[in-house]
Amino acid sequence: MNINASIIDQRLASVVNEIQEKSGAELGIRDEGRLKSVAFVYLCVKTLLDLGDDDAFDCLTEGGGDFGVDAIHISEEYDGEFTVSLFQARYRNNLDGQSNFPEQGIDSLIKAIQYLFNPASRLEHINQRLLAKVEEARSLIRDGYIPQVRALACNNGIRWNSSAQEAINRTGFGEQVTWEHINHERLVKILQSPKPVKDSLQLSGKAIIEDMEFSRVLVGRISVTEIAALIQRHGERLLERNIRRYLGLQGNRVNESIKHTLTSDEKNNFYFYNNGITLICDNFYYNGLQNSDYQVRVENLQIINGGQTCMTIFKTLQEPSLLNQNAQAYVLVRLYQLPPDDQAFVQRITYATNSQNPVDLKDLRANDERQKQLEMDIQALGFNYRRKRSDTSNRQTDITSGVAAEAVLSIWRKKPHQAKFFSREHFGKLYDSIFTDDLNGSQVVLAVLLYRISENRRKRPEQTDPSFVRYGSCFIAMQMGRRLLADMNIKIKDISHQNFQRSQQLIHQKSEDYFNGSVQDIQRALEALYGQQEISLQQLSATFRRGDLISRL
Repeated sequence: MNINASIIDQRLASVVNEIQEKSGAELGIRDEGRLKSVAFVYLCVKTLLDLGDDDAFDCLTEGGGDFGVDAIHISEEYDGEFTVSLFQARYRNNLDGQSNFPEQGIDSLIKAIQYLFNPASRLEHINQRLLAKVEEARSLIRDGYIPQVRALACNNGIRWNSSAQEAINRTGFGEQVTWEHINHERLVKILQSPKPVKDSLQLSGKAIIEDMEFSRVLVGRISVTEIAALIQRHGERLLERNIRRYLGLQGNRVNESIKHTLTSDEKNNFYFYNNGITLICDNFYYNGLQNSDYQVRVENLQIINGGQTCMTIFKTLQEPSLLNQNAQAYVLVRLYQLPPDDQAFVQRITYATNSQNPVDLKDLRANDERQKQLEMDIQALGFNYRRKRSDTSNRQTDITSGVAAEAVLSIWRKKPHQAKFFSREHFGKLYDSIFTDDLNGSQVVLAVLLYRISENRRKRPEQTDPSFVRYGSCFIAMQMGRRLLADMNIKIKDISHQNFQRSQQLIHQKSEDYFNGSVQDIQRALEALYGQQEISLQQLSATFRRGDLISRL
């Protein structure tokens, strides 16, 4: 028995309990064996993409008509491209960890990629959960966005065999599709509790080292081969304070440029082309009697900016020939020794060095004063505001900062298209317009309650619901908010703890009326926009993404 395979198997027991009620109702799965397979897919999605419980479950497409795709996730579009992650998982109760990912599984993924991302092909005999996702992707393709596909083959064994690899090579997909094998070893590596990284950094040439009050700063240069070796030894443990998900080489222009420089005649100029990396540690030591080429011992090392650079260097230099050729390629390194008890200072540095990048900034905003105030205000209403990420499951009274941002932007700021499709900017460019100084806990909780009604219906639509319910949940939530204000005869600014109980009761009593009335609003707006012509799912997806309906509501 493989110890890591056993660890994942034990973890699945609790995961099955988490999703059993949902999967039985939404996916129609009761068989214990299939539930365990679904739990494995769910664990892979949640761990690899770093998603919350509901978002991870929303990716699942298990069931008849799934084209061999057990889960699918579509990223936001950025720089003319978007990423689609396709998961196929094969779980075995044999825990020796020696079984290959099956060849027929790779064949199924190949056929799915060939068929699903061709807008001209007809979608027949496909389940509704997968259909909604595929039409969303096809809508983006028709709008001119280019899909970058990650095919993730997940099992509790070893990689696919050579025949399956030959099938991949024959596809001709090129760099637009990347193939990854995920197994128990990879999952355990990510899930294991982070241990402090102690290591040595071999610098090259001169360096500047300076004491600054209770901190110390070192600025120097380090060979890219040293960076590759550091990532090889410690991997994702170095990125606990950084963005965990690696964006990959394909479909990310910055990472592609890094790779191109390292594989071209320009590699010796890498130092001048790259912004460098920023690291923090509790302590660092070096031989002060030297005047160059310091070997620096570090304790509790973390990369807070430049994680993409480091991972791309590591991925690129995995070829031995490239490793030798890049011995004279260097990168700027900034090493900060910071007081370990001043986490707020660490957060501010992490935010300052990452805020210029288009990344999810929820964690970096967690210690913002407005987030702390909302936490206290919401707690007084009997709810728990989770401004920081947590591994524990959400309860009904828990409100995450991400959901709060999407709900407030949809309902009170009346920008539902930005709420759904610009989530990467909710804690960046849109942060101040969402979390204004006058936003209070009552407004947040009521927005979330309305948003949840609409989102739950999106995930579990009734047979009588129109097709657009799967795409327009944020628009429906916006209209539900308008109805609540009309019944209360107040404006948004008047919502407070003084009328919170009455508002909450109205939502509970009239949720169905609010939802159905808002659906009718959307239906009328669509008819005004398109007339009586039939609207395809791709058109619906594009319509709600662009926000064409806002002026008609």
